[in-house]
Amino acid sequence: MKDAVIVITGGFGVLGQAVAREFLALGSTVCLVGRGDGTQLADEIRDAGAMILPGVDVADESAATAAVRKIEERFSAIDVLLNIAGAFKWAKVEAGADADWADLWRANLQTALVMSRAALPALQRTARAGRIINVGAVGAVEAGSGMGPYAASKAAVLKLTEALAREQYHHGITVNAVLPTTIDTPANRRDMPKADFARWVRPSALAKVIAFLASPDSQAITSAGIPVRGGVF
Repeated sequence: MKDAVIVITGGFGVLGQAVAREFLALGSTVCLVGRGDGTQLADEIRDAGAMILPGVDVADESAATAAVRKIEERFSAIDVLLNIAGAFKWAKVEAGADADWADLWRANLQTALVMSRAALPALQRTARAGRIINVGAVGAVEAGSGMGPYAASKAAVLKLTEALAREQYHHGITVNAVLPTTIDTPANRRDMPKADFARWVRPSALAKVIAFLASPDSQAITSAGIPVRGGVF
């Protein structure tokens, strides 16, 4: 992965930064795109020379297209797109509001859809085999109580992955999704203080799965939704 240009949406979050560290260690060129102002970005990532594009809503077509244009102007290529941007909200179907469904649809599906569409021309032109990796969730195939809006949006991400993989295969682009259970983040620990954190998926472990799917060694894998369970069954 040395010198490959990696674009990470949701790049300022816990998982986004873990993935950035993994690719920087592999010698990749990393571009972080996010809605925040970038102040929460770790100094080691900033100091490593990652390209930082703050204040970008990748669910917005014009914003996503502008971000892709800036990356191409600087590096002349995009080799890998990692759609990590997303959100979670616990809401039961009976009591939940329509806004919950709309918000999670936009945060989880639309971000992946719009950014993928914006990056496809560059991915089709790369001299390397292009890669798109989406972050879904095990809830996409195993939805539990209170997971309706979230699981539905992540199921849509999985189906987007499958359709896009078939559409782009003739360009040599593979499209896959990782389906983690609960990721071990400070926010999740605050929200679920009685949980067994040791069973959760470590961001660094998930980053290694993503890095493999982005590598040349994964060329035979496309249209897959790969569960990353940690110790949760």
